[in-house]
Order: sequence, then C-alpha cells, then structure tokens
Amino acid sequence: MTATLRRQGTLVPLLAFALATAGVLVGSHVLDTGIPALDAPAPHPAWFAIAVGVVIAAQLPMLRVRVGTGAIGLAWGESAVVILCVLLPAAWVPPVTLVGVGLARVIQVRRRDLPVRSSAVWGTGVLTLASGAAAAAANLLTVTYRHPLTPRLAAALFLAAGGYAVTSLGVVSWRVARRNGDPFPPVLRSANASKLPMVIGNVAVGLLVVGLYGVNPRWLALLPPALWLLHRAYAYRLRIDDERRNWQTFADATRQLNRLDDEGTIRAGIECALRLFDGEWARLSLITPGGAVRAYAGSRDGEVEGWECGDADEPGTVARDLSVAGVHVGELRIRLRLPDRMGSRDRLMFAAYADALAGALHDAASHEQLREMGERSTRDLIHDSLTGLTNRVGFLTSGDRLLRELPAGTPVALLLLDLDRFKEVNDTLGHGAGDVLLRIAGSRLGEALGPGELLARLGGDEYALLLPELSGGGIEPPRWLVTDHPDEVVYALVRARALVRGLAVPTEVAGVQLSVEASVGVAVGVAGSVDLTELLRRADIAMYQAKRGGVRVGWYDAARDLASTDRLSLLAEVREALAVDDQLTLVLQPAVRLGEGGGVTGVEALVRWNHPRRGTLMPDDFVTVIEHSELLGDFTRYVLDRALAVAAGWATEGLDVPIAVNLSPRSLLDATLPADIAALLDLHGVRPDRLVLEITETVVMSELSVIDDVLSALRELGVQFAVDDFGTGYSSLTFLTRVAVDEVKIDRAFVRGMVESAGAAAIVRTTVDLAHRLGLRVIAEGVETAEQRAVLTALGCTGAQGYFFHPPMPPERIVEVLHGLTDAEVVPLRQEGAG
Repeated sequence: MTATLRRQGTLVPLLAFALATAGVLVGSHVLDTGIPALDAPAPHPAWFAIAVGVVIAAQLPMLRVRVGTGAIGLAWGESAVVILCVLLPAAWVPPVTLVGVGLARVIQVRRRDLPVRSSAVWGTGVLTLASGAAAAAANLLTVTYRHPLTPRLAAALFLAAGGYAVTSLGVVSWRVARRNGDPFPPVLRSANASKLPMVIGNVAVGLLVVGLYGVNPRWLALLPPALWLLHRAYAYRLRIDDERRNWQTFADATRQLNRLDDEGTIRAGIECALRLFDGEWARLSLITPGGAVRAYAGSRDGEVEGWECGDADEPGTVARDLSVAGVHVGELRIRLRLPDRMGSRDRLMFAAYADALAGALHDAASHEQLREMGERSTRDLIHDSLTGLTNRVGFLTSGDRLLRELPAGTPVALLLLDLDRFKEVNDTLGHGAGDVLLRIAGSRLGEALGPGELLARLGGDEYALLLPELSGGGIEPPRWLVTDHPDEVVYALVRARALVRGLAVPTEVAGVQLSVEASVGVAVGVAGSVDLTELLRRADIAMYQAKRGGVRVGWYDAARDLASTDRLSLLAEVREALAVDDQLTLVLQPAVRLGEGGGVTGVEALVRWNHPRRGTLMPDDFVTVIEHSELLGDFTRYVLDRALAVAAGWATEGLDVPIAVNLSPRSLLDATLPADIAALLDLHGVRPDRLVLEITETVVMSELSVIDDVLSALRELGVQFAVDDFGTGYSSLTFLTRVAVDEVKIDRAFVRGMVESAGAAAIVRTTVDLAHRLGLRVIAEGVETAEQRAVLTALGCTGAQGYFFHPPMPPERIVEVLHGLTDAEVVPLRQEGAG
C-alpha cells in the first residue's frame, strides 16, 4: 500500500503538470491561431489580478460528496469560467485559471481542507484543462471578450460552463473510479447528479455578475457574497442528502449485522464498517468468556480472516471499544482512506455503529449459547449420561421410527440384556465400580453393533439392542439350540449368545478381576404388526424366563406369556362388572351332614362371571388377576354383600343355615376389613356366627402383624373361620396352632385318591382324627361317588360337598334344597365336631 502511494505521489504531479500545460497551450496557441477574431490586445495587469481573485473566490468554498466508495470535491468553477470568458481574451483563461486554482489549492492544503498535496496538484491540472476546453467551446459560438450580454453571448457562456463541468467531472470521476476499483459509469452518474444543480446555480450567478459588470465593473465585488450564499444553501442541501444516504447506509449495514451466528456477524461487521466509513482495512478483536482474545481483519479487496493481535495503532485509524451493559467485549478499529474527512457527525455514526455491532455480537453469542444449550438438552433427553448410549426415551422414539420406515413384513428382533449379580458389585466394590462396569458393558456392546442397529441403556443394568434386519439365511442352528426355530429367530439367538460371550471377557474393576455375565431375552416380530413397546415387553418376559431357567439366552414364547394383553384387559372389564348387577353372580353349593339323620352343615357361595363377550368365566379365569390388583377390596366386599343378602333371605324362609365365602390371603392385609364386614352384617341383619370365612394355609407364611390383628378383630366380631384346601400347604399343623378355626375342609385331591391310594386314605383319616381331637368340623370337598361317601362316613367325617350330593346352583333353587335337607334335626354347629 505504501509503495502504491509513493508511485501515485510521483505520477500525479507529473500528470497534473501535463494537464495544466495542455490547458495553457489550448488557450495560448490553438485559440490564438485558429480564430482570427480573438487577436485582441492584452488587458490591463489589474484585470489579471481581478481574474485570479475571481478564480480563488470560486475555488475556496469546496464541498465534498461521496461517489461510489470514494469522494470528490465540488467547487464553483463554472461561475468563474463564465466571468473569465468576458473579462479576458480566450487565450488568457487557462493561464489565469492555473494560477488562481494553484493559489486556492495552496491555501486549502495549508488549512488541511485537502488530504494530500498530490490531490491538490491533480485538481489544478484538471481544472486548467477544463477551463481551456470551456473557453474554446464558448468562442466557437461567439467572441466573449468584453462583449455586452446578449442571448447569443449567454448561450456561449452557458456552453462554456457545460464544457468546463463535463471535462472536469469526466476526468475526476475516471480517476476516482480507477483509484477505488469502482465501475466508471455509476461514479460518473453519481457525480453528475450532485454537480448539475451547482452548474445551474453557477451559470445563473455568473450571468448575473456579467450583466451587472456591463453596467459597472464594480459589480464584480458581488461575486464572493453571491457564491458564499450559494455555497451555504447548496452545502446544506448536500449535507441533508448526504446524511440521509449515510443513515440509510447505516441502517442497511446494521440490518446486515442481525445474523444470529457468530462468524456471520463478525464478517458482516467488518465488511459494513469498511463500506460505511470508507476504510482501507478494519480489525475486530473480541474477548471470549475465558478471557482470551480472538481477532479478525478484513480489507476492501480481501476476505475477512483471523488476525494475530499486534500493534494496530497506526496513523489514520479510528477505534471504538465494544461494550454491552457496561462490560467490555472487544474493539473495532478502522484505517480510513481519508482520515481528515471524518467529522463529528461521522464519529457519532462510528460510535453508534460500534454499539450496534456490540449488540449484534452479544445477540449472536447468546443465540449460539441457547442453541448449544438446546442441543445439550435434547441430547441429554435421549442419551444416557453415564455410557453415552441412547436412553429409554430416545430408544422408544428412534426405534418406533425405524420400525415405521421398514417395509411391512420385515422380520425384526429385540435383544434385552440384564447384567447378572450387578447389585453384588455395587454392594461389595461400591457404586463407582458399578459405574465403571456399566461403561465397560456399554462399550463392548457398542463395538458389536452392526449397520442400522440401535443400542440403548434402558436404565440400571439393562441394555437393549434392536436388529432391524435379520440375515438368517443359511445359518446352521448351534448345538445348544435344541428346538426348531425359523432362520430369523436362530440369527437373533446366535447374536444374543455372541453378545453374552463378548461381555464375559474378564476385565479389572477397582483392582478386582471381574467377568460381566448377562441374561438375554430375545423377541422376534414383524415390522408393521408390532411396535417397540410390545417388543420390549416380550423380550422382558423372555429374559426373566431365561433367569428362572438358569440359561443365558431365552426367547419369547407366546404360549408361556402369562401376562398377555388379553389378561391385562381383564382388569378394565372387572371394573365395569363391579359397577353393574348382572355380570358377577353367586352360585351356592350345600355341604351335607354324613351322620345319622342327614341335614346340612352350611352352604358355600361361589362366584361366576357372566361376561358379555367371553361367556361364563369360572373363578380360576379371573380371581387370580383380581387378587394381584387394587380391585381386590372392592371385589371382596361385592361378594360378601351378595352372600349376606342371600342369607338374609333364608331367614324369611325359616332357614338358619351358615353361608361360607372364600377370602383371599391378601384381604387380611386390609385393616378396615373387620369394620366393613360388621357394617354389612348389620345392614342385612345376619348374625355374625352365620358367616363362615374360608382362608387358605398360605396365611401362615406371612409374619406381618396386621394379619394377626385382622384375624383377632374378626374373631371378636363372632364370625367363623374354615381352613380351605387343608393338607396342600407347607405347614398345615402350624396353621392350626396360629389361627383359631371352626372348620377344616379336606382338599378334593385327597378325597379323589383315598379309595385307591393308601397314602391318600391315611391323610384323610389323620385329618379327620386331628379335627375331632381339636373340636373342629371336617368337611370333605369334591365327593363324586357313593364309594367315597361310604369311606368318609366310616371315618367319621362331619360332612361333605360335591356333585354326588348337589352341584352349585343359583340362589332361587337353593331354598327348596335346603328345606329338604333341614327336615332332619339340626345339631348346633359349634358342637358337631365333638360328637
């Protein structure tokens, strides 16, 4: 850049001298020899001094306007040319212009109204040439020297002003365009748009002075004040237009800063600063949150790039600190091409631009931080922080999307892995060692991942692997796979076994050599007919089947799926059944006394479900599901309410027969059960001793005190207890010592086998004998033959129930049966066992 300025400093004066010489030659030779009418005598020397003063008066008030990326100075030379063409012979116009312009430029350089002396020399030469062209143009139309103002002379003077303006603007615009690298036509159009009103004003002032000069030469003194007034008016107009353009450019520049990305805002900030403030280069330094400095630089002809921070305090530079909310964030520094032309308004604009750039950089940085936070939040939402794998949320989302994208009917498999004895690692070596083990397992599983497969840590020590494509063709089933399976299932099982082997490679954790063992559940499905949630459920079932079976790999078998969706829907249907009166109904089966006289010992209430879609369901079809749900309490109270309502109806028929209801062991965990039963007995008017609650031996397996409390409260209430399915539990004798019962019911399995099996007969005999010694009634269940009845009667069994006597029947039929059974004398139930 410095070398370029040096070459310009040498060439510009030479070229300007050549232009000035050409102007003088045009005036002194071409005009003098080519136009005979111009051989007028030289004027008095005083007029030369007056003419030089006219030129100086027209050149000193100069206005600078922007054209393209540069600027040009506009003076009032057209008015001076108009007057010189009348005051002097044409041959003297260029030399006088040279002297006057030269003196004006010397004054301006000393006042620093011009940036460099080379521009002053260049301008002098250009205007000298333009004055020669102007004098030639005017005198080609008519002789102008000392002629009175006529229309023809006015036209000649107007032509002189036009020639002067066209020549000077054309050469100056060409130089500005060449120096700044701008296209010449737009620069020329911009210069003409700014100069044209001045030309009109110059011609008007010049013609006015020429007209008054014809009246009295003293009127030439009117030129300086007239030009001064014209200068002030036009300077104001140009300043308004220039400010409007500048602020429009400023608005466009600041609008471009709103990029919301760091690099884009930096690039736009430097490029707009160069264009807005006519800079040679701009440097932007930023302070990072960590205190480091990042710097960028750009020039008019180059790209914005990183810059090593150094000494940027060069002559002709302006700088502004960048601050946001009082916090210093960086600096903007610009090297101006014309530093002397940056006035107070430009400095205010520079300060405003720096503040806008600081705000834009802050917004871009904030947006970048928000974007990174959003990405981190999104990643944290779908990724496991410990292993970096996809978590359950991400696995369900990505897996379902993957299944939807696969062609319908494509076999897929889900492998669910659970680390064995992981809790022991945490308890023995600590949770830190457990975390290390989880990361090792995740890393090894990731290394075994194939193209398109999806791996996730679901939580705890569970991992899932989705295989969207099963390359099962031609795989020979391994020897450990003893069951025939389709090729796709074989492929999934082989992959599962390979993963187990890969995890089992010993590794050191917390100074201890460990082998990561895992159990894997495999579920194979078809895309389009199964979603990922169902595959996970099936794989979970298969995994726990593998753990219970003591094998490493288990596969899903629908036949073994006790938790099928059909059973799950049953709970929702139970709620509906409890809300109506015609679905859950009671059937009643009497227990017949085996001793002389016959009679009835009681009636057992059994529940049936008249399902609207599945037909009649037996207790085994739905009671187990209810027992493991929150509906057990409602179901128990529903059955008790129906049974006691039936018993209350018997009283009106003159029947005093106890009714038995089966009670789930889990119901004894409900501390409110005794109060609820008391309320139901009171509601239906049934004596407590007419209610028999049948419980099983599994009650003794629990050591919870609440069960003892509930049993004690029920015993105090006065209800009776019967132990159901006696002999099938693990500790029948222990049960009799813990729970005070009134009746023992022998399980139907022993009754069925006692005729042919001596062992079964011995158990029945022992039970009957034990019950008699304890003063308890003994009822045999499931009696179906006369031979079974005869044996039980011979053993002294109190009573029996079964299809041999009466099947379960609806409440409206039981009344007639009971009347027939109670015609015999009825012995009080509390005393029967001792008889």
